[in-house]
Amino acid sequence: MATDSPDLGVDLSRTLPLVVEAIERWQESYGGVESVPVSVVDAEAWRETLDQFLARLTDEQYPFFHPRYAGQMLKPPHPVAVVGYLAAMLINPNNHALDGGPSTAAMEKECVERLAAMFGMNQHLGHLTSSGTIANLEALWVGREENPGSVVAVSRDAHYTHARMGNVLGVEVVDVDVDDAGRMAVGDLAQVLETHNVGTVVVTLGTTGLGAIDPLDDIIPVARAAGARVHVDGAYGGFFALVADDSNDGVASRHFSAIARADSVVVDPHKHGLQPYGCGAVLFTDPGVGTHYAHESPYTYFSSDELHLGEISLECSRAGAAAAAFWLTTEVFPLTSDGLGHVLRPGLRATRRMHSLLQASSDVRSLQEPELDIVGYLTRARTASGIDRDSVQIFDELALRPPEEQWHLATYNIRVDDLARRGIDLKPDQAHARILRSVLMKPEHDAVVDDLVKVLEEASRRTVNS
Repeated sequence: MATDSPDLGVDLSRTLPLVVEAIERWQESYGGVESVPVSVVDAEAWRETLDQFLARLTDEQYPFFHPRYAGQMLKPPHPVAVVGYLAAMLINPNNHALDGGPSTAAMEKECVERLAAMFGMNQHLGHLTSSGTIANLEALWVGREENPGSVVAVSRDAHYTHARMGNVLGVEVVDVDVDDAGRMAVGDLAQVLETHNVGTVVVTLGTTGLGAIDPLDDIIPVARAAGARVHVDGAYGGFFALVADDSNDGVASRHFSAIARADSVVVDPHKHGLQPYGCGAVLFTDPGVGTHYAHESPYTYFSSDELHLGEISLECSRAGAAAAAFWLTTEVFPLTSDGLGHVLRPGLRATRRMHSLLQASSDVRSLQEPELDIVGYLTRARTASGIDRDSVQIFDELALRPPEEQWHLATYNIRVDDLARRGIDLKPDQAHARILRSVLMKPEHDAVVDDLVKVLEEASRRTVNS
């Protein structure tokens, strides 16, 4: 297996100087600028400081770029996005108002149009955000404004920030139970809707724990009958709409095709959209919700009568560089099945192969059949404490090897009764146990899953004999 960084067809060592030169030529077209002495950096001191910084930056740093990093949902941005971000960052536009970033604001609007098309929205109102958390916060805030005094219903396996956002908004958040695969249980939701004044139901398409897909198509009519809005948290899984074609290396289409019937949707380009942190997005199917953002500012929005993104956003200052990077990336990798979708399929193939190999293993087993590109797995110990101990020991052992032999995994803390619901019966000598978890979101993972399973089996045997 190669240990070098993957060749992605964009040589940054050659491209970045061209970007810097182009921005410098643009700057020079306005005439020379004399440096102010207080801004000048001593060249020798700068080189020494830079060396210290680079050493510190990479010291004890996880190799997110490498396929042997199979832990959290982390990977470097695509070089195309790096180029776009750097070029815009040298200008430093602010996409809050057109007087802060006319070029990148236009790019952002085009990016949102592309996202809306990906979700099949006929009309929309939306913008990029600094994160998925902020994007979800806006959707819940709009839900509160649309249905004052109501509560929010979320699956108990939804992202933990929904409860925190409820605290910020002063809105009660009610948990809905999940089925034996971690998906929102529609029957339990119906009971919650009967007993609470629910204004918004949050449906997660791709939980960040296990990649579970809540049954959106089934939830929408139940929520609508109770007068509740439906918000789709697709921060992690939203881009899989590109490969929701029921194919062997795609995902089931039914619930992704229902996104256009929801009231709002969030997606994070800084996850499967190949972008650097932070870049989220929120889209509403009813542009009329823009009235909730109405405000006055005496010193902005003066350069154009066109829509300024700050007029439909809770955030003010936002990096125009994020929009530039995403725009450039979606030019190179269009939001189509053959574009960015082509980048997603290897991770799905890797996940399904890993699940199949684990099912056949006598040492390690898969938690459940994965719906996206996240795999949960555990040893075949017979007690909850044994599973927990094995997971920690394997995690530590593989991470502490020499760099060229390291494997980096993640753990997932799960209730023992949830293991039982999946047919994994253990002696319940503790209520929770840590299992192992891998996010196979890099295309390069497709080539290494056999090696990963082999390493896991060997490590599992060592835990038995330790």
